[in-house]
Amino acid sequence: MSVAVIAHCDWSIDRKKRWMCVAVRQGTKWILSAPEPVGETKDLIPRLRSRAETDAALLMGFDFPIGLPAAYGKALGLANFRSALRAFGAGRFERWFDVAEHRNDIAIDRPFYPMRPGGTQRRHLFDALGAGSGRELLRRCERATADRGDACMLFWTLGGNQVGKAAIAGWREIIIPNASELALWPFDGSLAELTKPGATVVAETYPGDVYGQLGIPRRPMWSKRQQSGRRFAGAHLLRWLADRPHIGGAALEAAITDGFGIDKTGEDRFDAVVGLLGMIDVVERRRTEGVPDDDDVATWEGWILGQRP
Repeated sequence: MSVAVIAHCDWSIDRKKRWMCVAVRQGTKWILSAPEPVGETKDLIPRLRSRAETDAALLMGFDFPIGLPAAYGKALGLANFRSALRAFGAGRFERWFDVAEHRNDIAIDRPFYPMRPGGTQRRHLFDALGAGSGRELLRRCERATADRGDACMLFWTLGGNQVGKAAIAGWREIIIPNASELALWPFDGSLAELTKPGATVVAETYPGDVYGQLGIPRRPMWSKRQQSGRRFAGAHLLRWLADRPHIGGAALEAAITDGFGIDKTGEDRFDAVVGLLGMIDVVERRRTEGVPDDDDVATWEGWILGQRP
């Protein structure tokens, strides 16, 4: 793979909680920066490109869903996820990004629900979208694995683990405005195929899955929301760096040792770093991209970088 810059963005609908960590190729080494705010998204791509020392590809990872459940996608009457991105926000899909306030507002062309709590049920969403259960509204990569349970459905927008509103923000701010210049992994091909000189490649990530990839154990119990938990996990991040002397992580060591600070954005800085380390392992082929040979995945659903099928 020909990659000059890797950036992992821990995403949120709250701009203050959007943090990224960046790795820049310098000869045979990767130099990692300390976590930093994502900042203005309109110029994010050129800002990251300006850090490159060569014209090799820019690889960007975001932890919001990039893809649609296959059953829902097929019901749209469109060819694939790329064609859906072009359609959303105009014509028949003018209100696609508008979260439904009432169960009667939910429709195939307005699938996000609910706007706020109070008398809402997931069954309202299933019924309106013709789904027998929540499983039909999960992408294959979101279903339970040996290490975690099911992720939250894309279209459900309530609760601490909801991802729908973050996806809306990410698609509207990052993907759709730059669609013509972005290569979307894995829809447009493998990383080996997409990471060509001058290319900008976007991939979906999931730091929660990377914890296990980096050897961070689930026991004893720890929480990324607590500084003590991040300190515990940090020992494994430092070991990861020590095992890879060609990766310059000096700018990260103090933050890792400290547990990424005591404030509420510490968990965002932590996940920005974790996601980046997972991406580097895939780029260096220490871990496979993970994409299963599946038509629905290639056409509609996409995949999480590095997650095993």
